[in-house]
Amino acid sequence: MLGRQVDLCLEDSATTDSVAEAKATKLVAHDHVDVIFGGIYSSTRQAIKGPAVVNGKKLYIYPEQYEGQESDPLIFCTGPVPAQQVEPLIPWLNKKTGAKKFHLPAADHNWPNTLNKKVREVATATGGSIVGEEYFPLDHADYSETIEKIRSSGAEVVFNTIVPPGLTPFLEQLYESGFAERGGSLVCTYFDENFLNLVPAAHVEGLYSCLDYYQNVSDPFSKKLIEQYDKRFPGTAKFTAGSACSGLYRGLKLWEAAVKTTGSLKQEDVVEALDHAKIAEGPGGPAEMVPGQHHVRMNMYIAQANNGKFKIVQNLGVIDPKECMQGMR
Repeated sequence: MLGRQVDLCLEDSATTDSVAEAKATKLVAHDHVDVIFGGIYSSTRQAIKGPAVVNGKKLYIYPEQYEGQESDPLIFCTGPVPAQQVEPLIPWLNKKTGAKKFHLPAADHNWPNTLNKKVREVATATGGSIVGEEYFPLDHADYSETIEKIRSSGAEVVFNTIVPPGLTPFLEQLYESGFAERGGSLVCTYFDENFLNLVPAAHVEGLYSCLDYYQNVSDPFSKKLIEQYDKRFPGTAKFTAGSACSGLYRGLKLWEAAVKTTGSLKQEDVVEALDHAKIAEGPGGPAEMVPGQHHVRMNMYIAQANNGKFKIVQNLGVIDPKECMQGMR
């Protein structure tokens, strides 16, 4: 790029915040990188932010779907936020199923807490109600009391934000309770094809998800991308919208576009160009930064699990992130 070799410095944070903080410190102080990409959990983003952005004054691109509300002049986010997932999904689900009673089982960390506020806001605005909301440690395994509450409350939708390792026992116990057989709808916005492979297909049959990319997307570039990935990386770990895959690709290409626009790696110029950067093609379609928001306007999709695979049931088109303008928080 710009006639120079691009060096990729890879560090494994081990999904541990203290490790992520140490690795980010190394990338800034020892490797002197021009930009940092990565992080999955919101707590990991904050762990990286300290040494990379607050202390290191380095450009940081966070690629995962998350709860939104990150606002820093040096941070750009390239995954979906609640306005792109919850806001279109709940009205669509209400129209399709008529369901109005929601139960919100959740992991007890930043993303579910903030996301559920948006669920409550949108559900009540469309005539629905929240009949249960509970938060659990990540390794919680016995959900018998919650399953009974779901049954006795008459919940029609389980909007799940429990994550591994507690996810698998929850889905198994919900399935065994007959929730789906009673006509209940299971929603998990972060679910991708790799998560479908994590559990028996029957446990998530009919599950609704809402992401920026599924392997069922039919545009030529997305199909070519997945073919190239599968050829280069055969195996069970698929290129999906989960684990920041699509957001990382998008972030790299948007950063590349910004660098090429400025013709240099001078950070203040790259940040200025990245604020309105666009790519004409990517996983799920084109994408662009919303000027002033540091978040991406992009295509969104609703998909439903069917016999161990996702089928897109609604192309939502281009959805704005509706995040706050820089300097407005």
